[in-house]
Amino acid sequence: MAGFADYEDLAGVDRASRPGAGRGARDEDATAREAAALTLAEYDRMAEDFRAGTADHDVSQNIEALLEAIEGAPPHAILDLGCGPGRDLGAFAALGHAATGLDGSAALVAMARAVSGCQVLHQDFLELDLPPASFDGIFANAALFHVPSSQIARVLAELAAALKPRGVLFCSNPRGNNEEGWVGGRYGCFYDLETWRGHAAGAGFAELRHYYRPPARPRAQQPWLATVWRKGGATAGSTLR
Repeated sequence: MAGFADYEDLAGVDRASRPGAGRGARDEDATAREAAALTLAEYDRMAEDFRAGTADHDVSQNIEALLEAIEGAPPHAILDLGCGPGRDLGAFAALGHAATGLDGSAALVAMARAVSGCQVLHQDFLELDLPPASFDGIFANAALFHVPSSQIARVLAELAAALKPRGVLFCSNPRGNNEEGWVGGRYGCFYDLETWRGHAAGAGFAELRHYYRPPARPRAQQPWLATVWRKGGATAGSTLR
């Protein structure tokens, strides 16, 4: 969902406002939901600008990374998690896949439905209601970093349950040194590779590969960490530039 330039510089992350820090589990849940609601409200407010600002972003590398990892012959059942205004959802549909979108922003859901012609679920990441074992692949491009760290284990487990056996999860998140807080009215977690690996492995995913984006740049100019995971199975990770 996020625009590319928004998270290149994390110096402004408000770490003091981490949801539920130092509180009990019930307070953590409530404050995490408040963070999600405020983030979605910001996406609703900026929906038109967001669509215009991300329309020409080239994430074909990420789409290919997901599709190449899925076993079996296409077409595949794909969930575009955090589909935003539908740019990538439409790309999956144009390739002949059975694509379903999901977003928590009502404004973005309406845009995605209009542009893609696909089914688009209006669901908050913290309140997912997905059919079990239904998707060959889940495309979470610039999406899961909005989930507060207190909730990420549960959300990843719910995504694993929605995948078919040996299904594939693709994630792209702005990387950092495990900062967490507010940036420009939206809440985010900015994990390093090892921390993100721990979260995904804890949900039963095995790493297939990871790489940094945009391609063909020095690592310091690659703010995005892309990872590809299989539900179950042995880890066979690789690193690409």
